[in-house]
Amino acid sequence: DIMKNTKDWKGLKVTVRLTVKNRVATVDVMPAASSLLVKALKEPPRDRKKVKNIKHDGNISLDDVITIARTMWPKSMAKTLALCCKEILGTALSIGCTVNGESPTDIQEQIDAGEIEIPEK
Repeated sequence: DIMKNTKDWKGLKVTVRLTVKNRVATVDVMPAASSLLVKALKEPPRDRKKVKNIKHDGNISLDDVITIARTMWPKSMAKTLALCCKEILGTALSIGCTVNGESPTDIQEQIDAGEIEIPEK
């Protein structure tokens, strides 16, 4: 069951939650923000045993960041979606990708200044 549910996440680290009820296990995949970002970059799957210290130097759109923030919002401590987007942008900076061709820190500053509006719904 675990292998069937994690086929989409080949080559990425994801947390798997097992819920056992009446000796029947159900599998839930709980991906972290970094694995969601790497999946949004659409990189080919890699063998983690052979390929080390990979640079994720791709570019993703702000809409991708907002959709990732929507999926991560229940797990996050952020009060608003804009703050959750800033968390995801920080993760994007740490894995080394750009957002809309800009550095994620520039976009965080634009969200703080109110130049970029993040819709709540």
